[in-house]
Amino acid sequence: MLQPSLFITDSLTLLKSAEGEVCYYPNVLTSDKAIRWFTHFHEHTAWQAERRQMYDREVDVPRLHAHFALAEDLSPPLREAFSLVSDFLTIPFDSVGLNLYRNNLDSVAPHNDKLQFLRAGQPIALLSLGATRRMVIRQKKSPHRRLNIDLESGSLLVMSWTSQLHFDHGIPKERDAAMPRISLAFRVSNGVDSRK
Repeated sequence: MLQPSLFITDSLTLLKSAEGEVCYYPNVLTSDKAIRWFTHFHEHTAWQAERRQMYDREVDVPRLHAHFALAEDLSPPLREAFSLVSDFLTIPFDSVGLNLYRNNLDSVAPHNDKLQFLRAGQPIALLSLGATRRMVIRQKKSPHRRLNIDLESGSLLVMSWTSQLHFDHGIPKERDAAMPRISLAFRVSNGVDSRK
C-alpha cells in the first residue's frame, strides 16, 4: 500500500520575470506533520535573542532565531525537513535559519538575503509552521510593485537568487494578537560563514 505524499504540488507563481521568480506552495506538509514539527522546534530549539544598532540606539531584534548547518548533529525532525525540502525542489540545501515570531509584535523589516554568503543561482526556500503571517514582497525600484502573501502553516515559499537583487521581503507587525509562527529558511551556502 502506498503512503500518501507529504507534499501537495499545487503551486502559485507570484512572480516570474527577468528580475526573478517567487512561487508559493500551499499545504506542502500535512497538517499533522506541520503541527508536530512546530511543537518540536518551539520546545526544543535553543532560541537566541539579538540586539542591533538602529540609528542612535541599540534595540532588541523583534524575533528569536537559531541557525544550523546540514553537517551538524541535527534532531530527526530537522534532518527530515532538510531531506524533504531538498528532495522536493532538487536543491542541495546545506543550511537553515529558524525564526520564531512569538506574537503579532515580532517582525522582520524589509530586506533581501545576503547574497555574498549564498551560492549564486540557488534559491531560498521558506517553510512556515504555526500561525499564518503575511509576507510583503516589494520591488526595490519604480514602480515598486508590491505582493502580499499569507504564509500558512505547512506552506513553502521559494524565492530565486535573482529575486533578491530586485525585491525586498519582510514580515510586518500586526495590529491584532497572533499566535507563534516558526519559519525555516533553507539556503545553499557558498562556504563563507554568515555568522561571523
